[in-house]
Amino acid sequence: MRHAYLSSLQQSASAVSETGWAAEFLTLQAGGELLAATPLYLKSHSYGEYVFDWAWADAYRRHGLRYYPKLLSAVPFTPVPGSRLLARDAGWRQRLVRALGHLAHEAGVSSAHLLFGDEADRAAFAQAGWLIREGVQFHWQQDPARPVVDFVDLLSRMQRDKRKKIQQERRRVAEQGITFAVHEAEAIDETLWDFFYRCYALNYQAHHSTPYLTRAFFAAMAQHMPEHWTMFVARRAGVPIAASLIAVDRPRRAAWGRYWGCTEHLPCLHFEACYYQPLAWCLANGIQRFEGGAQGEHKMARGLLPVTTFSAHWLRDERFAGAVAEFLAAEGQGVAEYVDELRERSPFKAG
Repeated sequence: MRHAYLSSLQQSASAVSETGWAAEFLTLQAGGELLAATPLYLKSHSYGEYVFDWAWADAYRRHGLRYYPKLLSAVPFTPVPGSRLLARDAGWRQRLVRALGHLAHEAGVSSAHLLFGDEADRAAFAQAGWLIREGVQFHWQQDPARPVVDFVDLLSRMQRDKRKKIQQERRRVAEQGITFAVHEAEAIDETLWDFFYRCYALNYQAHHSTPYLTRAFFAAMAQHMPEHWTMFVARRAGVPIAASLIAVDRPRRAAWGRYWGCTEHLPCLHFEACYYQPLAWCLANGIQRFEGGAQGEHKMARGLLPVTTFSAHWLRDERFAGAVAEFLAAEGQGVAEYVDELRERSPFKAG
């Protein structure tokens, strides 16, 4: 939610009207003082959101109605939970929700949505009568009562089969002659950024897609927010073959797994680059939380546990709003049961 991050998304042509992200930021001011704000985008599609409403859009289409454009409060391409309603206090946060609803109504859009908000956001939207939807992500969090010392200690707390699997995966990577180097902040030079972006683009290409973010976005990050990035580069015989990138907030002692890619696909390389190397680095650097990003039940076997996330939704058409409300009630029950089931399958030893 930093201005440098959001403005870089626009200035790099990553999140602009041409890519379906027309900025419509909403601010509340009194006496020239900024008291509340939220990033808004008029969306012509649902790509890059990580909260899926394609079925809703299809239902609108089948009934001869337009779902797009819709109004979205979110950080483009970033499924990181956190405050989306920046407000001086709870009262101004509630005013911001009302202003968002008013704007959506006056703009004539089909719907308005807020993604990956925090608990204060959730309370404000629930009070305003918006529909609440829950999702699941996988995070590792330090145990304050019994802190994990290092990666060896982390493995020792896991069930034998999970520990053995991770050890086997890491051994397969090492046996292929692959080593990793960690590059932090300003030490990530232009050559490394160029190589990383090549890997990032190749990962999208492998999935028959195109990158959301431009090379210019990462150049802006290197210029304006270098202290928030750590890169893990895999090399074989001195030649770089893969890279992963995490975002870091040292004051909050948190890190987020973001992007990765490779020039050639090798067994278990993804797990090493995206989970084991970052987790080991987090432990060595006093990071208390590592979020693995959207989806991915496979992350649980690597020590990341399920947590719930939320989104809020307003739909203009009362018939669709009612149908979606029924769907979300059933979906929410399913999510709760799913999380309970996952927690029963924790990779860690009991106690």
